[in-house]
Amino acid sequence: MNAIDWLLHAEVTIAGSQVLVREIVGNVFGLASALFGMRRLVSAWPVGIIGNVLLFTVFVGGIFDTPQDKDLWGQAGRQVFFFILSVYGWYQWYQTRHRGAAKAVTPRWATGRERLELLGIGVVLYAIGFFVLRALGSWGPQWDAWILMGSILATYGMARGFVEFWLIWIAVDVVGVPLLVQAKFYPSAAMYVIYGLFCVVGFASWWKIQNRERVTPPEAVVVG
Repeated sequence: MNAIDWLLHAEVTIAGSQVLVREIVGNVFGLASALFGMRRLVSAWPVGIIGNVLLFTVFVGGIFDTPQDKDLWGQAGRQVFFFILSVYGWYQWYQTRHRGAAKAVTPRWATGRERLELLGIGVVLYAIGFFVLRALGSWGPQWDAWILMGSILATYGMARGFVEFWLIWIAVDVVGVPLLVQAKFYPSAAMYVIYGLFCVVGFASWWKIQNRERVTPPEAVVVG
């Protein structure tokens, strides 16, 4: 068996259930991306993209061969959105570094208007996600939609440098852990716990950086 075949088909037994090795590997790439993101390194984005591709194949047993009998289309869908937003974030952070900045992004609190926009987008995304996921037969669509919506907002917030994006991730993890445990995606559930703890550290780190660097939010641009 070559390395690609092994990655696609290898399984291990965890808590009496078969689990794909690529679920473990994908989550390791996800954790590495989060670590690089906390350090504001551009490499956070391409590393995360590799994890997104692997994890997409884990959550849709109707397309790929997986040992779990539950499809989590929200979990799979968020990998697609992660991929798209990661390309955007990669470009944004690369441009900042290319202009000579010491780091790829400067953390700042979102403005009041930006928070309202995030809230409005979140409500719309959750509503759309719930009905679409329910129609697809995703298991636990109400929780899966919450995870999908929060993941999109958090990734966008990271690309923009909003300190609040860490808090959104924590809200995602609180819902994601029990959902994934019940669906028997144990490595992903364990990684969500680690993500949650890591997000607390990341939030504190970016908060301190924001206070130290004291960036003034950009003025709103009036069009027309």
